[in-house]
Amino acid sequence: MRDRRGLPAGCLAFDQFGDNTVELHRFFVDASFRGQGIGRALMGAVLAEIEKGPARTVLIHTTYCMSNAIAVYEAFGFKPCAAFRETPEHVRHTDVFLSRSIPGV
Repeated sequence: MRDRRGLPAGCLAFDQFGDNTVELHRFFVDASFRGQGIGRALMGAVLAEIEKGPARTVLIHTTYCMSNAIAVYEAFGFKPCAAFRETPEHVRHTDVFLSRSIPGV
């Protein structure tokens, strides 16, 4: 996402994670743009794009330190879920796994 001047404001990517599941990655809003709704706009746009495809579940793996991002995820209906990947034991205590269903069409 870019601002009115064409400067990068943030990003959010997703990719396939199984037949009917996608995973969000690389959620970032530049510090100079935070607090302006950029993260919520990115999330809304990405979820709208995901809804066009066959995926019925969206997964996120993050860390508890990313409290602002987690607040955005929760505002969009993401809930805690079971771990869907192994992580190194020394960082496992920081893991946050979230998921959200995509309504059927």
